[in-house]
This record gives sequence, C-alpha cells and structure tokens, in this order.
Amino acid sequence: MPSLASIVVRCLLVAALLGGARGASGDETAAAEAGALPPDEGAGPEELALGTHGVARSGDVDIHYVVRGEGPLVVLIHGFPDYWYTWRAQMPELSRTHRVVAIDQRGYNRSGQPVGVEAYAMDALVADVRAVIDHLGDTSATIVGHDWGGMVAWRFAMTHPEATDGLVVLNLPHPNGLLRELANNPEQRENSAYARFFQSEEAVRMVAPEVLVRWVKDPAAQARHLAAMRRSSMAGMLAYYKANYPREPYAAPEDPGPPVRCRVLLIHGLRDKALLAGALNDTWKWVEKDLTLVTIPDADHFVQHDAAGLVTRSIADWLSRDVPR
Repeated sequence: MPSLASIVVRCLLVAALLGGARGASGDETAAAEAGALPPDEGAGPEELALGTHGVARSGDVDIHYVVRGEGPLVVLIHGFPDYWYTWRAQMPELSRTHRVVAIDQRGYNRSGQPVGVEAYAMDALVADVRAVIDHLGDTSATIVGHDWGGMVAWRFAMTHPEATDGLVVLNLPHPNGLLRELANNPEQRENSAYARFFQSEEAVRMVAPEVLVRWVKDPAAQARHLAAMRRSSMAGMLAYYKANYPREPYAAPEDPGPPVRCRVLLIHGLRDKALLAGALNDTWKWVEKDLTLVTIPDADHFVQHDAAGLVTRSIADWLSRDVPR
C-alpha cells in the first residue's frame, strides 16, 4: 500500500501530466459555500446497507453521519484522504454491542464545506464531534479516530474528558510525540515533506483526487472513494494541514497540555512512513489511565484496511472490558 509521501509524489506527477486540471478550481472553492449534500443522495447499496444516514448541525456546518446498532455510543472519525466508508469493515461487528456512528468530517464528501482555513481549525473539528454526540441524544462516547481523525480524537479527549468514555487512535501518535519527533528526528522531518507541501498555496491546484484514492485496493471501493473525493473540497481537505499541522521551525513541546483522563487503545501499522512509530514513545506520560498498544508489523498507514480483521477484533475486545471511567 502506498505511503502518504509516495501519494504526494504521484500527485505531482499527475498534476504535471494533466496541467493541474483535476485540482480544485476557483469555481469549486466558491461552490463549497453551498454546504452539505442530502445525507443519502446518490449513495450506493453498499453504503446504504451499513446504516442510517443523517445530518447533525455544528454551528453553521452540516455534518453527515451513518449510524447503526444500539448501546453505548462509539464515534468513528476518518482521516485524509478518506470518508466515513473507511470504517466499513469495523461497523458491522462493533454495532453488535454498541451504537456506532461514522462521520464525514467537514470539507469531506456529504458534510458541509466552509470556505477559509480558519473554518478547519482544531476547535471547529472537535466541536463537530460534540455536535454529533448531542444530536444523537448522548452525553458521552468512545471516540475512535484515524490519521486526522486521530488528531481530532486526541484533542476531543483532552478538552472534553467528561464526554469521553474511551479513546481509540489508529496511526496517529499523541501530538506531543509527533512534535518531539519533528523537532528531533531527521527521518520524521524528511517524511513529513508531504505535509509541508499541503501547507503551500499551490497544493490545491496540483493535487488530483484520482491519485488520492490509489491506496484503496478493492476496485469497487476505490470507485466509491473517488466519487467521495470529487464531492469533497480540496481546499477544505488541505486546510487541515494549513490550520493544524506544525510548521517549521519545529520545537519539542515545553507544555505537555492537558492529560487524557480516560483509558486509551493505540493501534499502529509499523510500515507507516508518514507517521513513524518512534512518536509512540512516552505516550504513557500523557495518559492517566491504562494504555493498550497494538503494533502491526505488516500494516501501513491505513491500518483499518491492511489488517481489518485484527483491528476490528482489537477494538471490539477492548470495548468489551467492563472498566469504569
């Protein structure tokens, strides 16, 4: 499976071949102000079968979600470049014992696509998750995130401990660990070149949706991902990096920030070259309760696909433990 760094290289090659024609145009950026699509308009039978589609309002932005099952709430948050359907292998099993809701983050697929980098700041992304929990009539949830969804999950747990029953993060180290590695590990700095590119002004004109879905191995699923990426706002997706990813010069954090007060499950595919495993070290310093770490040697960044069965079993087993908050 290609790494994010190799995906960026391919983006540049395709952009050169196509003259940037598949990137986001000014018209597409302006059209993003229209907001979210109807929750299930054009959804295929595979997507409809996974749950009930709906929309929660977060300020003036609609957040599309798919929900199934009954029981304690579990919120699934995708990363880049992805959408709610990334959790298709996990939702059926987890929904046997829990109410599972997978969201489209703002800027993606059927959720609202506000204009402006500030609309994608971390506080807004965290507020979207809280809005979905409130919309579904719950007061707390287990938060599960991958990649940028993992960053949102970490931040949600830090800022809303009263609403976080547990935290599961896939291939996104604690923010302190990532920043430390960016400051001190030359390999991590080199492998983060894609993020610095995404922070540039020219990236939005050069990144092609067709290249961003190359990591999806199943042809039918890849076609659905491509449709989702074409519905998404390229400017919005890249704004996650502009608004939230550390910028040079990198410096190790002096203030560790608020601790995570709930129990935590970390799952990390060790073939990930964009987010190196060294950043996982010292996570226990920033977590007040039990920390479970599952490393998967043969999995890459998109670990929920590379090792779908193991990831699903690990989360389900972890959720089954009757541990008080």
